[in-house]
Amino acid sequence: MKFVNSIGCYSHPLVYKVLIMSTGSQPSGPNSSSSESSPDPIQDFYLERYKYILSEIRSLNENVHKYLTVFQTLATAISTAGVAVFVGQKQLNLTPEIAKIAIQGLLGLLIILTLYIVVSIIAGIFAWFDYRKEEVGLLTEIFGSRNFRKPPKLGNLFYWQETYIILFIVLAVTAITFYVQANIIPLIK
Repeated sequence: MKFVNSIGCYSHPLVYKVLIMSTGSQPSGPNSSSSESSPDPIQDFYLERYKYILSEIRSLNENVHKYLTVFQTLATAISTAGVAVFVGQKQLNLTPEIAKIAIQGLLGLLIILTLYIVVSIIAGIFAWFDYRKEEVGLLTEIFGSRNFRKPPKLGNLFYWQETYIILFIVLAVTAITFYVQANIIPLIK
């Protein structure tokens, strides 16, 4: 969900309401005619804090896709190196033991990469939880108990894309590891 569009307008109705309620005036931007700012430093603080929280949440959401891109790139490079060792064993003058160690080393590297990506995504989830709780607390403080946003629940885990990204990465690497150990390593002679 996008809160600020590409030209700086606040596109989410809740954000727009928070900006109006916290500043007492229309937010400045391309769609507003008011250019005055709020003289109250507390309201300005709330507004800036809310903008910061939303930008951090957006950044955390974008980081998941960056981690997935890093994983795809490095996993492809590791797999290519494994295929090169397997196919080019004789041309590279590798003994079977060295070829097996090289492929198992690449599998180990793939597992370490997987652990790094999964831990990074999980750390992002914890940070997201913290920012969402802070967002809900700030909205509750500004609007009272109108419940504009509900606190995040761990029970919604199966609605998050991060869950399925982690599940896919772990299952794919597990399947690759077992396949290589069971079918590829025995072929190296």
